[in-house]
Parts: sequence; structure tokens; C-alpha cells
Amino acid sequence: MQIIQSADKHTLGRLAAESASRVIRAAISAKGFAEIIVATGASQFETLKHLVQDRAIDWSVVTMFHLDEYIGLPATHPASFQRYLQERLLAKVPPLKTVHFISGEGDPAVECTRLNALIARTPIDLAFVGIGENGHLAFNDPPADFDTEVPYLVLNLDEACRRQQLGEGWFASLELVPRQAISMSIRQIMKAAHIVGSVPDARKARAVRECLQGPISPLHPSSILQKHPRCEIFVDDASAALLSPA
Repeated sequence: MQIIQSADKHTLGRLAAESASRVIRAAISAKGFAEIIVATGASQFETLKHLVQDRAIDWSVVTMFHLDEYIGLPATHPASFQRYLQERLLAKVPPLKTVHFISGEGDPAVECTRLNALIARTPIDLAFVGIGENGHLAFNDPPADFDTEVPYLVLNLDEACRRQQLGEGWFASLELVPRQAISMSIRQIMKAAHIVGSVPDARKARAVRECLQGPISPLHPSSILQKHPRCEIFVDDASAALLSPA
């Protein structure tokens, strides 16, 4: 794992997007296509803004998997991650080869079975991730399951996670924040050949310190990223404020 610090979130997003672009283009050059996992949330705003401006990526040979989605939330809801990806990525680049969205509206068990069959035969070149205020990776809240081999699963969201969604402005009240989501598991994320993490803002500083410089523990789910050999975590001065000097 490598930590790359920038002065502000705008520079963070540009550098993260440049790194991701290199990985995607290298995969296309090597095998003719690329398969990626895309994260959502406020942490990804700047990274995606810069990524969609990169005209060097041939999106027509890119397959995208969706990282997580709320259960019971329609795709038209402002907080839907499917809607987020449509608006912030897919509407701004040429059509992708394939897009595998998570639906939170049907039977979650059936949806997990469908997604698990798809990703089981798909080696992932790149996963975009963030780190939650509670240290979560995707919606794997603490204590996270580091052992399950199931690619997608139904998870309960803890109060800290739900309060983060409220604080970011996605919902009008805590009561409206869903209590469950379909999420990619820790082990499935770690199977990606490369990981690019975007983690801006002062509210993430404690989680950044605990997960990037503390012990690897299910109590700090994103700490598992320390074990990934090709993981780059992009932080800004605000989110890196509590890190010890290298």
C-alpha cells in the first residue's frame, strides 16, 4: 500500500484519476479490455470528475461492476448509487462494453446470487474505493468479515455509517437512511489487481490514521488495504492531518 498526499481534494482527485487511467489503459493494451469496480459517495466526486475528462480511455471495452447499493431504495432516488454512477460517470463518457448495476429493489438474496455468478468469472483489473468515517470499506462496517469468500452479500448498516450518509446530505433525516445494503465483500475487493482509494476531508482523518497506520483489524475494516501489494490511497492535507510522519 502506498499513501499519496495532496494539498487539497481537487489535486487528490486529479492524481487518483491519472493513476486509475494508467491502470485501465494498461489492461486494455495487454488484453484488449478492462474490468473495473467503481465506488460512489462524496469521496469520489473529484476523482470521477477528472476521470470522465480523460479521452485516452477506450470505454467501449470496459466492463464496470457496482460496489454497493442500498436495499429498498429506488434507482431514481437522489441517494441511489446507481443514479450516482449514471449521472457522474456513464452520462459523461462513451457507452461501456458492459455495466453490472446492483438493484436494491428486488429480492436481495436473488440479486446477490446473480451478481456473484457474474463476478466469479471476472478478474478485476481495478477497484475504486473510499474509506468511511467509521473505517468501513464499501458497506463492510466494523467489525467486518475478513473471511467470507462470498463476493456480494447483504449487510446491516451501523449508526455511524448511516449518520455519515445523513451528514453528506443524501437524506433529510436519519430515519430515512436505509438500514441494509448489498455490498461487495472485503475479500472480493482485495482480489482486484489494483486498488485506487480516494479519501479527502478532515472528517476522515481519524479513520485514515486508524486504517492506514494502525493494526490490521476487522474493527477498522479498511486497514486490510495495508496488505494489498498494488493499492494507492490518495489523501489531502485535511484527511492526513493525524498521520504520523513517514
